[in-house]
This record gives sequence, structure tokens and C-alpha cells, in this order.
Amino acid sequence: MLSGRTYEEIYDNFRWEIPEHFNIGVDVCDKWANEKHRLALIYLGADGKEQKYTFWELKNLSNQLANALKANDIQRGDIVGILLPQCPETLISHIAIYKLGAIALPLLVLFGSLALEYRLENSEAKGIITDSANLPKILEIKDRLPNLKMIMVVNPEIEENVLDFWKAVEKGSRYFTPALTKSDEPALIIFTSGTTGPPKGALMAHRFLLAEIPSVEFCQDLFPQEGDLFWTPLDWAYVGGSYNALFPSLHHGVPIVAFRPRKFDPEQAYLVMEKYGVSVMFTVCTAMRLMLGAVENPKEHYDLELRSITCGGETMGKELFEMGKKALGIEMTENYGQTECDYTVGNCPKVMKVILGSMGKAIPGHIVEIINENGEVVKPGEFGEIAIKCPDPIMFLGYWRNPEATKEKYIGHWLRTGDYGMKDEKGYFWFTGRKDDLIKTGGYRVGPGEVEDCLIKHEAVALAAVIGVPDELRGEIVKAFIVLKEGIKGDKALEDSIKQHVKTKLEAHAYPREIEFIKEIPLTGTGKIMKRELRRMDMEKRAKKRTGQMS
Repeated sequence: MLSGRTYEEIYDNFRWEIPEHFNIGVDVCDKWANEKHRLALIYLGADGKEQKYTFWELKNLSNQLANALKANDIQRGDIVGILLPQCPETLISHIAIYKLGAIALPLLVLFGSLALEYRLENSEAKGIITDSANLPKILEIKDRLPNLKMIMVVNPEIEENVLDFWKAVEKGSRYFTPALTKSDEPALIIFTSGTTGPPKGALMAHRFLLAEIPSVEFCQDLFPQEGDLFWTPLDWAYVGGSYNALFPSLHHGVPIVAFRPRKFDPEQAYLVMEKYGVSVMFTVCTAMRLMLGAVENPKEHYDLELRSITCGGETMGKELFEMGKKALGIEMTENYGQTECDYTVGNCPKVMKVILGSMGKAIPGHIVEIINENGEVVKPGEFGEIAIKCPDPIMFLGYWRNPEATKEKYIGHWLRTGDYGMKDEKGYFWFTGRKDDLIKTGGYRVGPGEVEDCLIKHEAVALAAVIGVPDELRGEIVKAFIVLKEGIKGDKALEDSIKQHVKTKLEAHAYPREIEFIKEIPLTGTGKIMKRELRRMDMEKRAKKRTGQMS
């Protein structure tokens, strides 16, 4: 727990206490199971039915699943994919895999077959746990995944060559001795998108959860407070949904609400928060814009107990901050981090002034600075690359089987983020831009390289280039510049076909919401796409459109 009355006291008093052995599954579940009736999870299904799980029940169920996985030859160090939405089976799977000493591979249900195939093949996953809705995508690619030996399905409609999740759990014993994992032993792989090439798998250790705890405590206004109840609308396959909300909440013995409908409904979100008395929320700015725009003066319409809201994934901006303060009486905070080194800069209104436009200060436990190209710390007010000093328990172990990319992530004693900004004399950080071209759309990180690779697999596409363009609601949206194959004409029907192709084959949130057909893509002398020129073309087109509207 953080201690101190001011930011300076909390930062200076903080000391890491990372034990030699630590297991995420035991920490978030078993240590609370002796309190047999202690509530851990409230789940609201798509049908509106409610299910509640205590820590004691989660311990038993995860032990049974761990035994079932072991009986199906899943061993310590094996990788198991989890392709499930925000539901009890997802949590039970995570806990069981960690207890077994295996490695979890969270996968978004939004992924199409191409995205799943790459991640499962690259990681050499030995098993996968999914549901009947997502099973067809796995069956489509199964023959191209020689390492995938086990497919476990929640409520399968067919039982041929797949295991029934709940039948397997029922057969498993409640007694299981968790693996004595070391704190720096691998626990999960999270694939992160980049601007060039395919996504890279960031390998995280069991200590990762312990490193996230002070960050969540700090940014959620000294979490936990008495009576807290957590909720996040983010998919648990994301670090934001799982390690910025789900697992830190359970670590503290605080219950969490699991509720994530297919389509986000702001008024439904208010009703759920009112019904259960949600006090702490982790979300993205897009969701908050929708919520604050849907209901005027929500505190007059709903009996809310919200005390803390943290937004990640994108810059909040003054307008949204003021809207939240006026409508909810809360100073919403934003934080900064990335998959490889999450949650290192943020705000805590209880102990520091929140300055609009700033990302906040270094979170206790982390040394964050601005460095130049030589890895030297620059003076306050000077621009450079945001970097975190090593060693730091929140840092990843490395990219999965990619030592060259791992080496490039560091310079001297610093982990390079690839993001640029400045640090002022009071210690506040200010973001200025990305070194790369990652697109942040509605809180999602989209790597243009992966989208471009998917686009050229469409039968009509010869060449494709992708950039992020401004959008009032989502911050950015994906825009694709496409050169069509000879003899093919671009029209609305073809646009829709291309969009649907990306939605189903890659990720639903990664499809290009704007498509512009062009004769040729600007290239450098060495054949690289000139993204800067594409942005200039887009800006000119938007300027002409605005001029036309004004006239």
C-alpha cells in the first residue's frame, strides 16, 4: 500500500518488495479463499442473468480446471490461448493456467482467423480455451497449427475433437498444488502491434502483477477505499482490462463487475453502475465521451457512487476532463504506459494537482526521464524520448523469441518507449508525439503494418498503405490508401467489401473506416511508403472539404 500525504512523500517512501517466489493465480484467488463467503466476481451475461462467485468458489473451479489441463498434457511452461469475452470462464482459465505454471496467451474475440493464426503459430501455443461462437475461427486454421494439441470449448455445440470446458472442470479434483513459480518466471504473452512487420509477443513475468499494484493504487486515487467495487468495460484480453483492473482488484480482495455487451450502451453502463454501486472505473476516453454525451447531468438521473475514473490508451484533453468534473464531480485521470512497460506515469488527485494536458508525474516505484538519442537525460523543458530506468519489475522479460527487437528496446540503463515529449521543472510529463505510426482509435492500438498485410490479401487490392486520421469521437480512425488491381473500379460496394474483409480476417476495430482509392502510393527511393506524404494528402483533402462546406 502507498503511504504518505503528498506526492513527494509517497514517491520517496516507496520501496519495492518482490519476493523470490510469486504466483498470480494464488495471489488473486487462493489467499482470500479462507473467507468462504468473500465476494470476488459479479457477472452479468448477455441475457441479463446475474452470477456471483466467491474467492472460495474460484479457487475450487480453477483447481479443477488446472487438473483437467494437466490431464490433457498441458505442462509447466506450455502456452495456452484464451479466446473468450469478459466472463467467469476467462478468469477461471487465467487462474488455472498460472497455478499450473503454464503461460497464458490472451486473445481478443474481435480477432479474425489471420490474426489468431499468426499469434497461435508464433507462440507455438499447445492449447486454447474458447467458446462455440469463436470455435469456427479456430477450426478454420487448426490444420496449419501443428503445435495446437488441445481445444477446450465453453458449451460446445459439437463435441468432435474438442473438450467441453465445464465437463472437464466437473471431472477435475478440487485439490491442486500450485507450481512454486519464481517472480521472474513467465506468466503470459501479450502481442503488441508495431508499425512495421507483424505484432511482437511481449513476455511478462508473474512479478508483473505486483508491479501494477502501486500504479493502480496511485491512479485510482489511493485504491482501495472501504466499500470499493471495480468495473471496466474493456476486454480482459487487454492489459487495461486485466492488469489495470481485474487482477489488481482481486489482489486486494475487492470484488469486480464483469459486464461487457457486444455494443457499448452508455445508459446501460450507468444503470449497471447504479445497481451495484460501482465506485472505481478503468476505461478509455471514447467510452467516457459516449457516456457524458448520452445523458445530461447523469448524477441527477442515476444514484452513482463513483469516486475514481482512470482513462488509458489515448490523451484525454481539456474538454473531456471538464465534462467529467462538471457531470460527475470527479477529476478523471489519465495514465501513460505501453504493453512492454505499463503504467509508469499518471495522476493522483488526492495528493497532487492535475494539470490539463499533462500525462502526470512518475508513478512511485518508477524512474522516468526524457533522454536524447545517446541515452542521456536532457534538462527540464527539453524535448526527447520518454524512457524508464532499468531494472524495473513492471518491464517485460523480452519479445518472444525475438532477441534483436528486445535489444533495440533498450539503450544503456533505459527502456525506450518510442514516444516523445518533455518533462517540466515540477516533474510533469507532456506528450508530443510517437516515434512510430501506431494508430490509437477508441482506446485500441492498431499497427498499420498488420492492417496493410490484411488489405493486400483482398482479391481487388494491389497495394495498400494505412495511417491514422483525426476523429472527434475516437481520437483517430484508420484510413487506408488503396491501389486497385488493373481493370477493377473503386466504388461504394468495393469499399464495403474491403472493410468487411478486414473486420472478419483481422480485428473488428482495425478496419479502415475511411478508404481512398489512388493510382499510386508515394514511395521513397528505397521503396518505403511515405506516410508523411499520405498525411499531407489527407490534410489537403479535409481542408478542401471544409472550405467547400463553408462556401
